[in-house]
Amino acid sequence: MTEVPVPTRGIDPLRLAEAAGEAALVLGLVTLPVAWRLLDSSLAAVLGGMLIMLTAGIYALHAVTFDCFRMTGHRPSGRFSYTQREE
Repeated sequence: MTEVPVPTRGIDPLRLAEAAGEAALVLGLVTLPVAWRLLDSSLAAVLGGMLIMLTAGIYALHAVTFDCFRMTGHRPSGRFSYTQREE
């Protein structure tokens, strides 16, 4: 009996760029105003590590969410009504 190879997906560069941008936005808005006066090489290394961890977390969250939608065939219904009545 032969095994069927499972296709593997590599890292999506556009999804990674989006996740890195979102992580940089969060760090920029939350930490840099407070830490700007104290910024030195050790704090920059900590912020760099936080950027990597946030990017990985956001990338994983997007991958799970959007791949799940793609696999289940989830599509917007397109029948949204502001009043939520049967028309």
